[in-house]
Amino acid sequence: MQMNAGSVRPIAFYLPQYHPIPENDAWWGKGFTEWRNVAQAQPRFPDHYQPHLPADLGFYDLRLPEVREAQADLAREYGIHGFCYYHYWFNGKRLLERPLDEMLASGQPDFPFCLCWANENWTRAWDGGESEILIGEDYSEDDDRQHIQWLARVFADKRYIRIDDKPVLLVYRATNLPSPSRTTAIWRGEARRLGIGELYLGRVESIKPYEDGDPTKLGFDAAIEFQPDWSWFGTPLPGYSLGLSANASERENHVYDYATVVSRMLSRPQPTYKRFPCVSPTWDNTARRRKGDAWVLHNSTPEFYGVWLGAVLDTFRPGSPSENLVFINAWNEWAEGCHLEPCQKWGRGYLEATRDALTGAKPADLKLVTEPPSTPGTSVAQAEADVVPTAVPPSIAELEQKIRSCEAKLAQQQGWLAKQNEKVAWQREKLTQLQARLNRVDSNPAIRLYRAAKGCFGKSP
Repeated sequence: MQMNAGSVRPIAFYLPQYHPIPENDAWWGKGFTEWRNVAQAQPRFPDHYQPHLPADLGFYDLRLPEVREAQADLAREYGIHGFCYYHYWFNGKRLLERPLDEMLASGQPDFPFCLCWANENWTRAWDGGESEILIGEDYSEDDDRQHIQWLARVFADKRYIRIDDKPVLLVYRATNLPSPSRTTAIWRGEARRLGIGELYLGRVESIKPYEDGDPTKLGFDAAIEFQPDWSWFGTPLPGYSLGLSANASERENHVYDYATVVSRMLSRPQPTYKRFPCVSPTWDNTARRRKGDAWVLHNSTPEFYGVWLGAVLDTFRPGSPSENLVFINAWNEWAEGCHLEPCQKWGRGYLEATRDALTGAKPADLKLVTEPPSTPGTSVAQAEADVVPTAVPPSIAELEQKIRSCEAKLAQQQGWLAKQNEKVAWQREKLTQLQARLNRVDSNPAIRLYRAAKGCFGKSP
């Protein structure tokens, strides 16, 4: 039986990036925000959906309280329970902190939230300089204490998301910590001393196989699945299926079929330890990888996403009534093509698919904006009014049939390639034989004498 909207709490990961900060000004140029990357993205192959351009909320600035309020209103309308803000802490220095600080100070929007410590070095990976660290993590016991002392003020907010009255804190890269068990023990002890009480710590399965396995062995209460899970993607789409040369997609980018990936994710075995599920509307970090090496989930639609979320809700069994969190990656990762926020192609389609999956509505009831506004002056509201009913999305069995069909086509192509390779091998053998004959001719003394004589008595150049 499918869980209804009241029995789960959908939490969307939230990127607090869309406002200028002095550090990004210095590293990437004056006034930089991720919108610069988003707007400059270009398609890499035919029918590649790029750039992803925002619709209802536009190219917003998170310094504006009206924007944060509009985001919360939109999320609430479609059944999202709260946001999980990425939190950037570098040994006491915080980055991209303004949206969170202003939200805490003002009490608005009145919308649940929690934090995920994104404990990774910032590098120039976007433009190929992954080894160049812009700002790095520097872990220590003193920093662990200072960190949890600062977090205590956030946990005190009445909007903060809790499980069994324990504030929920996620760590994006637990194995980056020198001793995760030591850090979690310090946090728990300090939280009790400060009167916070017990914590509910979640280890995000962000990058496998590094962030995998029983989280309790590292001092965490549960794991949080993170999608997309690259380790289960399977084989990239061949270049010819994308209108490219045979191996172009593998050489330049990593392109996978979204429906196939969804089917693979749903077929994975469930872990024996406690883990909260996660789904993703799509993924495409082309905007951040202008020199190639992008990872792309191709052919995503709200219908396929709705099938995935619905299937997860069908199988999710919370460990306790309050351990009912389901994560969605993400609310607004625009440069990763990963957003529930409305875009000019799909409008509110992914939000509507979310609401329908939560309420158990049939996917056929979805209405989508299939194209962006036809003229620059067309409003989003007008575009959303021009909707068409969608077909019933495929079942898991149909998705598996699609995979089998693709595999059969791939086998045919591989057979054709094998025959071509046989022809090439035959031609190489003939060429080798011909070269051997020429070598024998060249070694014949009579032939050499004839050529020398021809050179002496032939025509002058």
